Amino acid sequence: MIQEPKRYTITAALPYTNGPIHIGHLAGVYVPSDIYARFLRLQGRDVAFICGSDEHGVAISMKAKKEGITPQEVIDKYHTLIKKSFEDFGISFDNYSRTSAKIHHDTASQFFRTLYDKGDFIEEVTEQLYDAKANQFLADRFVIGTCPKCGNEEAYGDQCERCGSSLNATDLINPKSTITGETPILKSTKHWFLPLDRYDAFLREWILVGHKNDWKPNVYGQVKSWLEDGLKPRAVTRDLDWGIPVPVEGAEGKVLYVWFDAPIGYISSTKEWAQREGKDWEPYWKSDDTKLVHFIGKDNIVFHCVIFPAMLKAEGSYILPDNVPANEFLNLEGNKLSTSKNWAVWLHEYLEDFPEKQDVLRYALTSNAPETKDNDFTWKDFQARNNNELVAIFGNFINRVVVLTNKYYDGIVPQPNEFSEIDEATLTELKAYPAVIASSVERYRFREALGELMNVARLGNKYLADEEPWKVIKDNPERVKTQMYVALQIAGALSVLAEPFLPFTAQKLARILKTENKLSWNDISENSDLISAGHKIGEAELLFAKIEDEEIQKQADKLEATKTANKAENKKAEPQKDLIQYEDFAKMDLRVGTILEAEKMPKANKLLVLKIDTGIDIRTIVSGIAESFTPEEIIGKKVTVLANLAPRNLRGVESQGMILMTTNPEGKLVFVNPDAEAGNGETIN
Repeated sequence: MIQEPKRYTITAALPYTNGPIHIGHLAGVYVPSDIYARFLRLQGRDVAFICGSDEHGVAISMKAKKEGITPQEVIDKYHTLIKKSFEDFGISFDNYSRTSAKIHHDTASQFFRTLYDKGDFIEEVTEQLYDAKANQFLADRFVIGTCPKCGNEEAYGDQCERCGSSLNATDLINPKSTITGETPILKSTKHWFLPLDRYDAFLREWILVGHKNDWKPNVYGQVKSWLEDGLKPRAVTRDLDWGIPVPVEGAEGKVLYVWFDAPIGYISSTKEWAQREGKDWEPYWKSDDTKLVHFIGKDNIVFHCVIFPAMLKAEGSYILPDNVPANEFLNLEGNKLSTSKNWAVWLHEYLEDFPEKQDVLRYALTSNAPETKDNDFTWKDFQARNNNELVAIFGNFINRVVVLTNKYYDGIVPQPNEFSEIDEATLTELKAYPAVIASSVERYRFREALGELMNVARLGNKYLADEEPWKVIKDNPERVKTQMYVALQIAGALSVLAEPFLPFTAQKLARILKTENKLSWNDISENSDLISAGHKIGEAELLFAKIEDEEIQKQADKLEATKTANKAENKKAEPQKDLIQYEDFAKMDLRVGTILEAEKMPKANKLLVLKIDTGIDIRTIVSGIAESFTPEEIIGKKVTVLANLAPRNLRGVESQGMILMTTNPEGKLVFVNPDAEAGNGETIN
């Protein structure tokens, strides 16, 4: 660990531009990295907070094929959407680039060429999976099959998302091409490999010894498992038509593997930032007094802790990450988040549905962050955290302080009198919080840090509840001046301490208190007079608004609609029944009929009693469709009747036949209707 870094390079995983940003991305990577960057800036540290769109790789090609557009159209659409979503949400990147930029192509190509010229790659002709029908080699994500380690039948060619194992496409059992569904064949092709096994001793020493005590257990454990499994050479090129061309002779039709080019995107994005700001980029990547921290999700641990460090070590001039504080996964209402299945809360849609509530989502995601284990986001929990914590604790304290200050002193901070023991103890406790919060943030325990921030608001609420200035004002107005002065110091501290976690709230609070750019993080621990007597504050505004049940139900309904749509899309037809002879079918007397009357069967939720004109008689049929149709809506409807079914007594009513039904893609019952021109009694054959 670097004890006194001169500067910080903070990277956040480059999001794939094959879809929008959802809450899983935010909880895993972007909210924690933003908290860390904002916190460091408040300390006056030199920070480069770097990100950008990952615009190469198979995910983009797959999306383009699915939507019938070009990869360029895909990346332009989602890069714009993602970049704007981050900006609207307050993620404070110093630079947000894209891997399709020329500076990135040049940087990645030069990096590859440096390793190539040093002889660090193995050039090898290997057997790769090839789709003969599509006439192309299959990159990892174009292959799906059974994971050899856990038996998951939907593992991809690069990784099993169930057990987290890193795979090669040729490892899969019963592989299938996702392009055509065909079983691929093996075909020879030349590629360049990074011999990870050469770096085994270095990685063991650097991680297993050097970072045993400061890396998160989930990260350390996964890397240890990978190393114990044995490192093998890893291909850094792919047979694809989308990506950065491999910059050597004899590599036509090949591109850099996305997991080789993407992490280099951190470097090229830093270069882009430095050029714009008139800085030198190299100290942020090549100086030993720089602290490099990668924020990622757990599915990217191996690439950031094994492959990218091996690349940097091979190149020779770069520093290695000081920490890789990867989070686990966030689930949604009990199910795994999925871009392809639309099972997500999309950031751009959230910002439309909950305008000016960016901090509510930041708060909910940080409070429930999957720092050590997978966690579950539910809309009810989101509502409760807003109403019971942000509104009832934080917002309530600030509102009381500002309202009372305006009511008693026209918004002017009063001159305090002698402090009581409670006043002294409260101000002393307040001074301790910056260090407590800082300690949690510096150990990447953002959930813990947020809890301490809320304890500052609780400190304020408890102080007011115990002191009751609204009662004391009648008999001892001089005492109330001191009470309100103390409460205002807590409010001033909150406007600074909240900034990394709730930046929009902190900004609004500073505006209400009229302390913009007047208070620093260190002031809180060093100075009891944060907002001096005589300073005039503004009028009260609500920091947080209660979220009603109707708003939450709307989100629940949206997810339910997604669930229904997924069922419809994935519904498979029932397999064909055993063969019958024509004579079996001919035994059935199928007739056109019309429903004349319909009523609910008493004490039976599912049954309707129907009177049907079959053309040969008027008969009673009992049908289990009452949960799908009201009696009124089906009177007069043409139906198909199985007329010669043996009668059956149902709850005392003799049912003389059956009407034919099926289900639509959403699973709703629908009638199998004869053509409107067919008359009652006509046979169906």
